[in-house]
Parts: sequence; C-alpha cells; structure tokens
Amino acid sequence: MNSITLKSRAKINLSIDVLGKRQDGYHLVEMIMQTIDLYDLIEINEKDNDQITIKSTSDEIPLDCNNLVYKAANLIKKTFNINKGVEIHIKKNIPVAAGMAGGSSNAAAVLVGLNKLWNLNLSNQQLEKIGLKLGADVPFCINGGAVLASGIGEELTPIKGLTKDVCILVCKPDLFVSTKEVYECIDSKDIDKRPNNKFLIECLKNEDTRQLAENMFNVLEGVTMDKHPVIQQIKDIMTNNRALGAMMSGSGPTVFGLYENREDAVKCKAILEKQFKQTFVVACEEKGVEVNG
Repeated sequence: MNSITLKSRAKINLSIDVLGKRQDGYHLVEMIMQTIDLYDLIEINEKDNDQITIKSTSDEIPLDCNNLVYKAANLIKKTFNINKGVEIHIKKNIPVAAGMAGGSSNAAAVLVGLNKLWNLNLSNQQLEKIGLKLGADVPFCINGGAVLASGIGEELTPIKGLTKDVCILVCKPDLFVSTKEVYECIDSKDIDKRPNNKFLIECLKNEDTRQLAENMFNVLEGVTMDKHPVIQQIKDIMTNNRALGAMMSGSGPTVFGLYENREDAVKCKAILEKQFKQTFVVACEEKGVEVNG
C-alpha cells in the first residue's frame, strides 16, 4: 500500500487587524502571518476499503468527521471521484486550540499528501482553492513562509519574514479559547489602536527585529486577555526576561516572544515551564507543508 508522511507546521501572527464584517459573518482582516518550525507529523496510508479513519497521539482532537483532516480527505475523494480509503495518523506537537492554525495545517498536509499519493497533479494554487473551502487559514498553511493576509485571510501577499537567527519562545496556557467567540466580541468601529502593517513589513525587510517586536499588535488580544489574565502574566514573564516583545497569536491563548539570542529564550522557557508545560523554543520557517524524508 502507498503511504506518505508530511510535516505540518504551525504559524504565529506578527499582527492582526479587523477591518469589518461580511454579511456571511466572516470578518475582514489584515494580518501578518509567519510559519514556525513547530510541526505535527501526518502519516497517510492508502487503504483498499472506501473509509477515512483517523488516529492520533492526542486525545484533545476529534477522530471523526468533525476533524478538518477528515473533511480535507473527504473533499478530495468527492471532488475527484476517488474510491480508495485512507488511514491518517496525526502525531501532535502543535498545541490544540492555540491560535497557531494546527488544525488548518493538518488539513493542508492532507491536501498536499493526497495530491502526491493519488497523482492528481494539482498546482499549489489549485490546492489553495480547495483548502479555502475548509477554512481561511488552510491556503496559507500549504505554502507557509511570511505573508500579509487580507480579505477573510485568503488573499495572501508574500513578504520577507523573520530571519532564522531570531529565536521564538512559544507558550500555551492550559485553557481553551473559542475563535468564534473572540471575533464575535470585536466591533471594528470600536477599535482605537491598530497595527501599522506597512511599518511592520518595512521592519521585516530591514531585519529590524527590535522595532518589529516593539510595534507588533493584535486587536484580538484585549478581548481574550479580559477573560484570561494569564495571557498578560505570560507576556510579562517574557518581557521581564529579555524578550524584545511578546504578543498573543491568533485569537489566543498562545503567547510568543521574540529573542535576539537563544540563551535568553531557553532561560525564560525554564521559568515558564514550571507553570505551563506547552512551552517551546523555535525558529521561523520558510516552508509550510513539507514531505518528510
């Protein structure tokens, strides 16, 4: 039987702005996204039956048709009339419901993997189009890198990302945040402080990580922080321990800090780990989904 294993990478947001709301309920955004080298491993095994089965090392995710991975496989099967089955194994490293696009990234990996496994010969652009049916973050997760995302998050403009020597400390407190609920609390007309994305893109271009870190901004942060003050606590621990800047990613609750040197990031990790076990030191990454080996 054919099989393939893929790396499915997480992302952080260096900014999030909400500009309005469409009639279908989707919010219009403008945000900078960056892939990081924290990844799940997705193993896809072809089966003779017509079933999609999912297994995982995590007990925090659904293993049925509610998982985006199932939806991705089902969408490919239906779109291209494929009557083979697959068993998909998800080795989870990316924290679940963390504002890091873990689920979207897993779905992106399934699209890329089945495209190869079943010789569909779809371009990345075609895969992105299919991915958009599953969620606004899926198209970005296919290619990764750094982008300015607009529209509902599907209009992607590639930009220069963080340099490899920037250390990223990621910390997810043990709580669940509903993206839907956070966005429902936001009214774009009431936002008084917004990120200056043009300036942030300029900072990335000039490799001015300090200016970038000091000016990153996420309009969703205040909403999530009001409900979960621990987010501010994590930010404070990072900035008090030599982070150039710290911010919540996505709708939360994950917080990341940018560091000039790895030693400082590792020291702060040791402090945070006493309280929050899902803490990682990572670098940025230019790729999204990647075939492993």
